[in-house]
Amino acid sequence: MYAGCPGWKKIRARVLERDPVCKICGVRPSSHCDHIQAKTDDHAIDRLQGVCAECHARKSSAEGNEAKAANPPPGRRRPSEQHPGLL
Repeated sequence: MYAGCPGWKKIRARVLERDPVCKICGVRPSSHCDHIQAKTDDHAIDRLQGVCAECHARKSSAEGNEAKAANPPPGRRRPSEQHPGLL
């Protein structure tokens, strides 16, 4: 459960009450409260959606993979530098 926001339990309960069925697949019951836009701390009710555990895991994984691809870790090799005597 997300503990970084005061009143998160109430916000989550309101979202799950509003969205009893997963907003992504439209089949399974909602059990997770998901930020529609990834990596935001905006907990406004209209920016949250009720989703099932499977869809939430799939969406979160895809968002993490996109973020990783956008900012890859540096390689082990340093870029080549011009020789100091040639500067």
